[in-house]
Amino acid sequence: MKSGLQIYYYTSAVFWFTMAEDQMEEAAKGKAEGKAQEKEKPEAKAPAEKPSVATRGVPSDETMYLPAHNSPEIRAFQDGAENATRNLWGIDEVANFIFAKKYQKMYNEIAVLFLKELAAKTKMEGSEIGEFVSKNKISKATFYNRVLPRLKRVGMIKVERQTVVAKESMRKFRPMTIHLSKTFGNYLVKIGDSWLAEVDDARSKAEQQRKLGHFEEKK
Repeated sequence: MKSGLQIYYYTSAVFWFTMAEDQMEEAAKGKAEGKAQEKEKPEAKAPAEKPSVATRGVPSDETMYLPAHNSPEIRAFQDGAENATRNLWGIDEVANFIFAKKYQKMYNEIAVLFLKELAAKTKMEGSEIGEFVSKNKISKATFYNRVLPRLKRVGMIKVERQTVVAKESMRKFRPMTIHLSKTFGNYLVKIGDSWLAEVDDARSKAEQQRKLGHFEEKK
């Protein structure tokens, strides 16, 4: 027969064992409910990527200087009715759109000087170009690395090279010939003509709509 003390210890053990089981069941239940709630939560969407914004502008070698159409820097090219005038700009005025005298005075002066020399001859060989650079005390680096490539890029000049092989040394040479080019003019004429066509077409359609509306009102 068990003593009262033994019964007390036995009862206490059963009580604490039962409490522990209950706590374990509740913990397991809570864990299962937590997992279920996690499954029900919609997946977080990744933040949309913001479009990247260019921090630098158009490269300088791909730009033109275009002052306001009514700027005192340029002579009038149209009348009050937007009809083109017959006056023409000179080489120095045209070159100002490529090398702005206001911002690139040295390049502008070199370009104008060279274009006037080229216009008098229509083409220049390598030896003539070298003589021009030397005679006018122009920096070779400035002329060959800055001015000449820019004039070629916009289409004011055309550069041709021929490969010549020396008989004695068999060394190859590529003498340069530079010509005046109409590409620059054709480029801008295409832009201008295209815009004029757009404006004329828009005005023509608007006039047709106006006449049609006026005709409908008379009915």
